[in-house]
Amino acid sequence: MMILPSSVLFCCTLNQIRSPMAEGILKRFHGAHVFVDSAGVREGELDALMVEVMAEIGVDMLKHNPKTFVGLANESFDLVIALSPMAHAAAKELTRYMHCDLRQWSIQDPSQIEGSRSARLAAYRATRDQIQQKILDLFPRGD
Repeated sequence: MMILPSSVLFCCTLNQIRSPMAEGILKRFHGAHVFVDSAGVREGELDALMVEVMAEIGVDMLKHNPKTFVGLANESFDLVIALSPMAHAAAKELTRYMHCDLRQWSIQDPSQIEGSRSARLAAYRATRDQIQQKILDLFPRGD
């Protein structure tokens, strides 16, 4: 039987694409059993393409409110996963006096991709799918 942490924080440079995707995906699969949150080093804005690609997999992100570490409701997590080098450095500071597991995943920022709308959507989907696979590898579904 898989043992889930009681709380997980995903963090990124901005809390607008990768970390909210990870939050939404983990909530989708294990939200009834795990407290999940996300934050950024800097506060971003709700990203329309992120909302769109998450809706494609049945995750509604329209109510996501980007926030920084300062805006976290809970400051104690069992697992913190940083999705950018800047977030990893900030998470090290946040967790310095906390007993938790800190990990870093190398996830491409899809907002750095330029080109047509379809090319940008493809980049967002690739990021979403990569995050989803990493989450399912770490916390497989029970069904």
